[in-house]
Amino acid sequence: MQTQLATRMDPQIKKAIDEVCKKLGIKLSKFIEDAVLDKLEEFLDTRDLAKLRKEPTRSFEAVIKDLESHGKI
Repeated sequence: MQTQLATRMDPQIKKAIDEVCKKLGIKLSKFIEDAVLDKLEEFLDTRDLAKLRKEPTRSFEAVIKDLESHGKI
């Protein structure tokens, strides 16, 4: 099932999108849908990155020592 979306944008942006769609041979709706999905993924990646930055970290030396103690290197 699909839904319809209406939006306003600068005419120059619309013209650029139309030119890209024509050059790539894709429909405007496909271009917009892909762009929105890319932006959503970017947003989620940014959120994940913020969570990762809050996780504790270990020094390189500590990682090497841990690997050595477990016979990994």
